Amino acid sequence: MTEEKDFIRQAQAGDQEAFSWLVTTYEKPVYNLCLRMTGNPEDARDLAQEAFLKAWRGLRFYKFEAAFSTWLYRLTSNVCIDFLRQQKRHPTVSLTVEDDQESAVELELADPAPLPEEQVLYDEQRRAVAAAMERLEEDFRLILTLRVVENLPYEEIASIMDLKVGTVKSRLARARNKLKRILLQSGNNLEFLSSNSKEGGMRHDL
Repeated sequence: MTEEKDFIRQAQAGDQEAFSWLVTTYEKPVYNLCLRMTGNPEDARDLAQEAFLKAWRGLRFYKFEAAFSTWLYRLTSNVCIDFLRQQKRHPTVSLTVEDDQESAVELELADPAPLPEEQVLYDEQRRAVAAAMERLEEDFRLILTLRVVENLPYEEIASIMDLKVGTVKSRLARARNKLKRILLQSGNNLEFLSSNSKEGGMRHDL
């Protein structure tokens, strides 16, 4: 962390190589957040670039009051929400992450080695959740992404979204309830939404 602070201070002083180190460190989580919010790899790449450009221009305003990752997530979230609000349609939301080989990897919503019939059910459930996420307001989509997909604590989400922790919890509850209503209206079984995430998994109960 001390090393990161050194690079941040150097970048604030105009050192582009130091900023390149920050980009390399955070380019994957920033891109993944953009991808989950937009569901479009090309849009995600453009928005990630825009986020880092804004970070470079605004880095002098970073005061080390929050973790750099939190500051960068907040900036990226704002970029994504601005983009989505400008769209006439709601793009498909991807519930995927990327591995080190830049290939898409599905999130673990089921057993890592399911039986064939379980895999079919899992795929149907994943598509149902993705389709329901498309119909959520941008703020609801963001808070579910940060909590359910990114597994961030309430305090960090509050800092990213500039909200009180209590507001985060109440908004998250509303987002979950709305997502469940959408799924029910679509005739989807909600059993898979109430199963506990396994240790080391990447999701909370919806």
